[in-house]
Amino acid sequence: MSSHEKSVTVLGLGPMGQALAGAFLDAGLPVTVWNRTPGRESELVARGAVAARSPEEAVTAGELTVICVVNNAAADSVLRREPVAAALHGRTLVNLSADTPDRARDAAVWAKRHGIGYLDGAIMTPAATIGTVSAVFLHSGPDDLYQRHRPVLELLGGTHTHLGADIGRAAAYDVALLDIFWTAMAGYAHALAVAKAEGITAGELAPFAAGIATILPPIFAQAAVSVDSGDFSSHDNPITSAASSIAHILETSESHGIDATVIRAVEGQTRRVIEGGHGADDFIRLVTALG
Repeated sequence: MSSHEKSVTVLGLGPMGQALAGAFLDAGLPVTVWNRTPGRESELVARGAVAARSPEEAVTAGELTVICVVNNAAADSVLRREPVAAALHGRTLVNLSADTPDRARDAAVWAKRHGIGYLDGAIMTPAATIGTVSAVFLHSGPDDLYQRHRPVLELLGGTHTHLGADIGRAAAYDVALLDIFWTAMAGYAHALAVAKAEGITAGELAPFAAGIATILPPIFAQAAVSVDSGDFSSHDNPITSAASSIAHILETSESHGIDATVIRAVEGQTRRVIEGGHGADDFIRLVTALG
């Protein structure tokens, strides 16, 4: 790589953008930064980054630009202006902003129309992990483009997985994995509310909640086999048993006036599976009731 190709531009200096720029600086790369709101670049500049006055000035500093903002609408408001698009022509843009698979595909169409190399990506770990072995990055887009920039991207630390040429694939993984996370967090919040109503502190429940988390990986793995094979035979916990447990949660929650909207929706899904004649099957048959 030439020195021009080794330099990197980071657009967006929220906590994640600052972490990305900081990791590149720690790796010894020349880094140019820009943020819509002035002032966030000061610490990075003190560490050696160059602050650009505009996004078009920023992207001309090197061959590779990484943008990380709240979503693709925010990215579009920066990128889809003629001066910026023209400045990106012939360069590569890596979009690490979180959004939907279809919006990633739309961004790729826009980039191709403007002669911009485009990779989409997802960051699956918090900002504090960037630059460490714990960071997890997912990428999608043309393999040759990914391989060309992989050495620079890997300076962000952790693991980097290229998921294929379909530009929306990283976003699809991101949405699915965050579905797990936020649904689980909603369940935990509800559990803490139920526990509190029964005189149990969050601190008292937390160690046992951690125990629940440890049993999930093998359950996830077996559920994946069932879904991919279409064999939902129950191994030790038919959905009728799950429905009984859910009924207890609903009764206890509502006796305390606790909103049980989420778990009631799950109860309705289990009921549809049972009424469809699959009560002896595993809980993961719920997949078939979701559309």
